[in-house]
Amino acid sequence: MSADDGKFDPVLFSLAEQHPGGVPELLATIAGFLNRKTDFFVGGDAGEWEKLVLKIFRKEAALAQEVARKKREEREQAERRRAETRRKKEEEERREREKAEDQSAAAAAITELTDAEAEKMQRELEDAKKNKEVKEPAPAAAAAEEEKTEKDDDEEPEDKGKLKPNRGNGCDLEKYSWTQTLQELELRVPFDVKFTLKAKDVVVSIQRKSLKVGLKGHPPVIDGALHGEVKMEESLWHLDKNSVVVTLDKVNQMNWWEKLVLTDPPINTRKINPESSKLSDLDGQTRGIVEKMMFDQRQKEMGLPTSDEQKKQDVLKKFMTQHPEMDFSNCKFN
Repeated sequence: MSADDGKFDPVLFSLAEQHPGGVPELLATIAGFLNRKTDFFVGGDAGEWEKLVLKIFRKEAALAQEVARKKREEREQAERRRAETRRKKEEEERREREKAEDQSAAAAAITELTDAEAEKMQRELEDAKKNKEVKEPAPAAAAAEEEKTEKDDDEEPEDKGKLKPNRGNGCDLEKYSWTQTLQELELRVPFDVKFTLKAKDVVVSIQRKSLKVGLKGHPPVIDGALHGEVKMEESLWHLDKNSVVVTLDKVNQMNWWEKLVLTDPPINTRKINPESSKLSDLDGQTRGIVEKMMFDQRQKEMGLPTSDEQKKQDVLKKFMTQHPEMDFSNCKFN
C-alpha cells in the first residue's frame, strides 16, 4: 500500500455519499474532473491513460484479494483448530469411560460378597433398572425432550423466543446468514441468478451504522440500521461465486451482536460458544473474561461446578476445616 494510504479517506467518503449511483457515478465524476481540469486523457501517447488506470486499479484489486484470501485462511485454520479440540476432547472422554469400565470390572472380579451383600446389591440393581425405565423416554420422546432441554435449559425470561445461534455464533435466515467473533462479523448473501455475478451487478454500501446489499435494479435484500457500529475503513466485501460476502469490523469488540440489522429476529447470546473467537487477538482483560466463560461452559456440560461455585466450595471447606467442632452433616448448601 502507498505511504499515504487512508490519508484522503474522509474526503473520499464524503464524496462517495453524494453519489447515490455508487461507484460508477463516483468514477464518472473523477474522470470528468480529469477531462475538464487536466490533460490526463490527451497529454500523453495514445492509450497511455488507459494503461495507467489499469495499472493502478489492478494493484488495488490484488491487495483486496490478498486481504480476503488471508481472512479465509484464518477462518479455515480456526475451524481446523476447533475440530481438533473436539476430537481430543472426545478421545479423552472415551479413554476415561474405558478406564472406569476396566476398574469396575476389576473390582467386581476380585470382590467376594457375602450372601447379605449380594442380596442387597441385587435389590439396588433392580431398583436402578426400574428407575431408569421410568425416567428414560422412548427414542422419539427422548429426541423431543432433548430439543426442549436445549431451548429451555438455563434460559432467562428475557431470552424466551430468541433463536439459537448457528455454529458460527450468528444466525441462518431465509435470504442470508451471518457468523461472528468478538472482533468481526461475516455476512453471506447468496443470489439465485442464471449468470456469474460481477461487482458491477451488485450494490453494497457499508456505513458506520447501516448496511445495504442487493442486486442493481432490484429491491435490496438488506437495507437498514446495524445492531452496532462498524469500522468503515476496516470493513470490506467480495464476491464468492454468486454470493456477496461482507466482513464487518466491530467498533465494540467486547460484546456479541444478537442481530445483524435491527429488523432481524434476535439470537440468544447466552448460548454462544466463545471458542469461535480467536483468544490470541484479545487484550489481557477480555481474554480472561472469555476463558472464564469457556471454562464455566465446559464445567456445566460435565455436570461440574463453575469457577464461582468452586470458589464458594473452597471457602466452605476451609471454614469447616478451621471449625471441626461444628457439625455440618445435616446442612444443605446452595
